[in-house]
Amino acid sequence: MNGPTMDQPTANLAVTFRPVNEEDKNFLLELYASTRAEEMAMVPWSAEQQHAFISMQYSAQQDHYRIKYPDASHDIILAGGRPVGHLHVARLEKEIRIVDVTILPGERNAGFGSVSLKGLLDEAGRSRSPVTIYVEEFNPSLKLFERLGFTQVDQHGIHILMQWSPAPTG
Repeated sequence: MNGPTMDQPTANLAVTFRPVNEEDKNFLLELYASTRAEEMAMVPWSAEQQHAFISMQYSAQQDHYRIKYPDASHDIILAGGRPVGHLHVARLEKEIRIVDVTILPGERNAGFGSVSLKGLLDEAGRSRSPVTIYVEEFNPSLKLFERLGFTQVDQHGIHILMQWSPAPTG
C-alpha cells in the first residue's frame, strides 16, 4: 500500500497521495533544500556551492533510506492536485516508521501535514501498530507530533524518537 488512502479536505483542498516518480526529482530536491535553508544562510558559499552541497546531501540521504528501508513507500502529498510535500513510510514488522515527512515552507500550518499523518495513524490503529519517527529537538514539527499524541521514548544526541501508540482494546 502506498501512503494513507484518504481524501480529506483541509484548507478547502483535498489531500491525496501518489507514489514518487522520476519526474518528482526536482520537486524533492527543492523540498529537501527547504529543510536546510537556515543552515545555508549561515555559510559564505556561492549559490552554486550551496546547490552542489544540497544535491550531494540529498543523494546521500536517499541512498541511506533505500538501503535501510528498501520496502518503504514514498509518496507525494498533493493538495488540490498540486504537490505540497512528501511522506516516506516504512511498514516494519513491529511498527510503522515515518522515515521522512516534509511540507513546503509556504504550505506549512495549513493542515496538510496533520491530515497526512492522521491518515497514517488511522492505518496504525487498524493494524494495532505503533508509529515512530525521529525528530531533531529544534525542529518545529515536534509540536505537531506532540499534538497528534506522539510521546518521546528515546533520544540520541539531537534526535528524539517519538512514538504514537494505538489505544488499548478491551
